[in-house]
Amino acid sequence: MARDKFDSVRELLYWSYANLAMAHTAVERRQARYGTFNYMIRAKLFKGLMDRTMHIRSLFDDEKVKLVSGNRCSYCGSTLKLSVDHVFCQKMGGKDSGDNLIYACRTCNSSKGKKDLMEWMHHRNSFPPLMILRRYLKLVVCYCEDNGLMDCAVDDLKGRELPFRIELIPIDYPDPAELVMAVDVVPSANVREK
Repeated sequence: MARDKFDSVRELLYWSYANLAMAHTAVERRQARYGTFNYMIRAKLFKGLMDRTMHIRSLFDDEKVKLVSGNRCSYCGSTLKLSVDHVFCQKMGGKDSGDNLIYACRTCNSSKGKKDLMEWMHHRNSFPPLMILRRYLKLVVCYCEDNGLMDCAVDDLKGRELPFRIELIPIDYPDPAELVMAVDVVPSANVREK
């Protein structure tokens, strides 16, 4: 679907989130391509979100995933020189709360800096792990709901100083064979072990 086909921020965000659910089911099933079942998941969720018979699950679910995944960089999988990263940069309005914090190695954290997550991923020519994207989209939806932006036109948000860039919200997802749920633990190549 083309970006200019969305009537509102709500529609764009819910479409992206429904695509995330489609991708999630395909990756879980180890599919190389999307099939009818995946498209049905997307259609049902998108319709349910739009008519408000379904809801995006809370960030609490993502907190459980963060606890279970252990101490590793959410972006590269390194277990060395960890810090916390604000998914939404504080300088751009991100909160200093658990919902907005994930583990990141110092290299990824400083590389991302105050960039929007999707801007940083685009710059790296990669697509984020689905679990990070899920948290990110939930934060975007919460921010838009809290600030009365869900029913705005998408173009109204372009160029505004927000903790995310609406034009970088993914509306099309790569094939499931190109996606990962979360990064595996890998030693950091830029740090020597003692």
